[in-house]
Amino acid sequence: MSEGSQKAVTGFLQFFSRIWVALLMSTYRWPQWAKKAVARFLAWLLWWLVPARRHVTLTNLRLCFPDKTEAERKALARDCYRCLARAVIDHGFFWRASAQEIRSVVKVDDALRQALEDTSNQPLLIITGHFAGLDAAGIYISTFKSAIYLYQEQSNAVWDKAVYDGRMRFKGSVLVRKNADGSGHDIRKIIRSMREGHPFCYLPDMDYGTKNGTFINFFGVPAATITTASRLAKISRAKVFFGAVEMTEDGYYLHIRDLGSDFPTEDPVADTERITRELERWILRFPEQYMWLHRRFKHRPEGEESVYRR
Repeated sequence: MSEGSQKAVTGFLQFFSRIWVALLMSTYRWPQWAKKAVARFLAWLLWWLVPARRHVTLTNLRLCFPDKTEAERKALARDCYRCLARAVIDHGFFWRASAQEIRSVVKVDDALRQALEDTSNQPLLIITGHFAGLDAAGIYISTFKSAIYLYQEQSNAVWDKAVYDGRMRFKGSVLVRKNADGSGHDIRKIIRSMREGHPFCYLPDMDYGTKNGTFINFFGVPAATITTASRLAKISRAKVFFGAVEMTEDGYYLHIRDLGSDFPTEDPVADTERITRELERWILRFPEQYMWLHRRFKHRPEGEESVYRR
């Protein structure tokens, strides 16, 4: 593609993105039936327009739920897309609503609310997974305290600004970007910020290879999993919760479980196994709300072929 053509495509995408963000922000005052209608259409659009991501979703479900029929897995995948679409549309609310409005829509277990209201600067680590309602929980937390975000710039500048502004609305945020060499995030900055009282939501359920982790079975399938959560908890001496965000009929609920004084142990791999089992338990409660679109099994043990090869 010529330079002129590339600029034209970029310009069109930026223009379309501005329209999309404006539409999204306008949904703040829309009735629920209208939001649901747009979310259903968006889910249908994503399903048919991005076949590669659909293939990843169906492959993940086939690996993790081999006892389900193909029809059951496809139905679950479609439900997953609907949950994702609803979460996207709900950004219009969370990026404009007041703190009081957000707290009325997102409910949490008392243990987390007490920890967020604590003024002692006790380090707080919330380990969770890629559930569709993740952003809702993150913005809720930011109405109490400035939270730590692992920030990765979006390829689309318009969308990147919308996401950035949405996350910085209340108490501000500690943005931890990737290191200049792309090797990961600045762990020292994360720990320093945690010790200053900034809560950190950490998601270990992405495939970053095994340089800082190992293969842990995820629904019986080896998945490259980083073991950083255990080390973070140990070094920061944080109070550690496991959280799972559930979409409800009229909002979101952040379930919290205190991992107790026996976490972390001296064995990061065993700790990561425990986290993974906890994540599986919550996924089974609302499997359609987990982000099956990610290539969770991208890296394979030596000698195994890619599970996503078509």
